Amino acid sequence: MGAYYEVLFGLSVLLTLIYIIIWHKHFDTHISLIFAFIPLVNLAYALLAHARTLDAALVAAKLTYIGGCFLSLFITQSIFGLCHIDLKRWMNAGLMLMCLTSYAFVLSMGNAPYFYKTVDFEIDKGMGRLTKTYGFAHTLTFVIITFLIVISVIVMVYSFIKKKDVSNKTIVLLMLPVTVSFLSYFLGRNLPEGIDPMPLSYVFAQIIYLIIVHRLCLYDVTDLGVESIVKKGDTGFVSFSFDYTYLGSNEIAQKVFPALAEIKVDTYPGKYMSIKNTLLNWLEDFKRDETRDHFYHEIDDKIYLITISYLYDGKHRVGYQFFVTDDTASRKYMKLITNYNDQLTAEVAEKTENIVAMHNRLILGMATMVESRDNSTGGHIRRTSDVIKILIDEIKKDTSDKKNILLLFGRGGLTEEFCKNVIQAAPMHDLGKIAVDDAVLRKPGKFTDEEYEKMKAHAAEGARIVDSILEGTDNESFHKVARNVAHYHHERWDGSGYPEHLKGEEIPIEARIMAIADVYDALVSKRVYKDSFSFEDADRIMMESFGKHFDKRLEKYYVAARPRLEEYYGSMSDR
Repeated sequence: MGAYYEVLFGLSVLLTLIYIIIWHKHFDTHISLIFAFIPLVNLAYALLAHARTLDAALVAAKLTYIGGCFLSLFITQSIFGLCHIDLKRWMNAGLMLMCLTSYAFVLSMGNAPYFYKTVDFEIDKGMGRLTKTYGFAHTLTFVIITFLIVISVIVMVYSFIKKKDVSNKTIVLLMLPVTVSFLSYFLGRNLPEGIDPMPLSYVFAQIIYLIIVHRLCLYDVTDLGVESIVKKGDTGFVSFSFDYTYLGSNEIAQKVFPALAEIKVDTYPGKYMSIKNTLLNWLEDFKRDETRDHFYHEIDDKIYLITISYLYDGKHRVGYQFFVTDDTASRKYMKLITNYNDQLTAEVAEKTENIVAMHNRLILGMATMVESRDNSTGGHIRRTSDVIKILIDEIKKDTSDKKNILLLFGRGGLTEEFCKNVIQAAPMHDLGKIAVDDAVLRKPGKFTDEEYEKMKAHAAEGARIVDSILEGTDNESFHKVARNVAHYHHERWDGSGYPEHLKGEEIPIEARIMAIADVYDALVSKRVYKDSFSFEDADRIMMESFGKHFDKRLEKYYVAARPRLEEYYGSMSDR
């Protein structure tokens, strides 16, 4: 029977050597411990079989219980690792403490009645054998091993059902050594004397774990990916510690950054300006903002993508890692696409500008056509549009009175889009006059009450025409401004205007601005029913109207614009 244990010891050594040959640094540490301990335990079984004294047998027996106390723990920990379930440090420490406590009682064999109450030695058929009665500590060991087996089974069943990142084939393989070990430990006593199944179960476990680690190499996407990149030979690697100490680089990286070949490992490369101005500067940027993790480096007509990430030792960050890849083809393609997009954008912008210009000319043409029917408003559209521009310029200049701007234009403030829309919408303010009867529109004198009511209808009619013209436009903000200008430019701050008798801030700001331009032009321009007012008289009427006809908060902008308005109208001979 002694040969049985010797053969199993030899097989366990052979399997461990195979594991050493195929070992990879990313293999689970607990698997490595399993392969390290099993030959020791199987050797202990062989020594026990060949023991000739009680003391020698006790030493060998104590070594065999390394399997029961620690191999069970390592198998459980390896199952957690292979199932991608993290054990907290305190949990690992607790399990180890249980096993150490159990083994401490094992060491009391022959000296105290904790593990074996009584123990004798005999040689039976040429083999040493201990005859003993068990103490409470043996029961404790039994409970600990049972506990480890139970939680291992729970983890494997849970992973088999729930976890998508673990191969079910691997879980089935893991169940085999656990099952065999369980049967060997708890049912082996029914076998003939002199044959202990535990050494055989350990060898079986080694075989299964060799199959598992071989399969794990296929499932470890990260390691396979990195190794494939390295072997392909087109990716450079550079590593630095957190204090910027140079840790190493490969040949590809050294071709891109030749100074790397001159730097001694474990030194700070600050004296190499080509490294300081590139890699170290990029590290500083990455430290300030981790989203800045990629840069481009051009050399010899090549464009390299430099990507920065943390360097890990297991789960711990230990420094920085640079990946260097040739991105020349991609960058040139992107440049080509960008140039094409820029050209296309320019062409679209040009076409859009032409369409907008045509649109504006159509609107202006329509407004001019309407104006031509009204003998009293020659040039009114052009002049009011210019007055609007002057007023908007003065409002834009007022950067100090933020409170006033906020009150007038709300939280968004005075935007370029709003200014553009008001100026563009100004010619549309009297479009509604197209619906007014010629007898009223072209009357040279004052209107009767009935005629005035017909004339006032042009504001609401103008809003309807604007809606019809701009229906379906993509520029909703312009549509809204143009409609408000046409509809409400005759409303008054005190509510006495028309057509809706809006009051105060109920009147849209664009209509309030339009009202100032419309009235000022009416005052300083000659009409068939009146001569033009002097600038002084017009200004007096305007100033008296702020707070009644006009928004008082717009007064400062009219006052600021007055010199330019007088210069503008003074240059005209037809006013």
